[in-house]
Amino acid sequence: MAEEEKNQPAAGDEVAEDTAGEAEAEESQAGASDEGAEETAEPAAPPEPEPAQGAEGDRSSGEVVPDLGPKAKRRLERSRASGPPRPAKTPEERATERAEEHRTSGERRRRYRAVRRRKRGEPGTGTPPATREPGPKKVRQGTVVSAGGDKTITVEIAVVRRHPTYEKVVRRTSRLHAHDEANQAQEGDVVRVVESRPLSRTKRWRLLEILEKAR
Repeated sequence: MAEEEKNQPAAGDEVAEDTAGEAEAEESQAGASDEGAEETAEPAAPPEPEPAQGAEGDRSSGEVVPDLGPKAKRRLERSRASGPPRPAKTPEERATERAEEHRTSGERRRRYRAVRRRKRGEPGTGTPPATREPGPKKVRQGTVVSAGGDKTITVEIAVVRRHPTYEKVVRRTSRLHAHDEANQAQEGDVVRVVESRPLSRTKRWRLLEILEKAR
């Protein structure tokens, strides 16, 4: 019994060993957690870039203006320009200023045109007037289909032609109104008409002669 008691460790020694092991385990866990935290830590975010400045943007306010044309740029510059306020004007004064501007601009245009004329030399005679030679008037032959109107007859003209592609004889008819001053023509007469100036809304022809009277 005495030998067994000597071989068994003391209770205090077991407690000391247990506490030492727990301390080492905690230290190892703490070191591992610190390393994991350092590995998983996100990198610092880069600084945000400053807003881009437009071609005509205000650098102090950071306003972004798209690329504009020359007229829009000048208009934008005028709108941003600030100056001392001008004195108020009456409508009569504004009208006087506009009339003066019109007069000066007219004089400037006249001087410019005079200089251009002097550079070109003496003014030419210009385009000569057109000489119009009247050509032969059209003459048509047809049959009177209506003579009920006063001094007006309706003439039907038959056109018989061979088709240029199919070589088939094609018959077509057209009607026109002609002026009959003496009401000579009657229905069924074969007449000849000639073109003339517009005599009414629909009459552009005049009776030339009666070739054959109706039976």
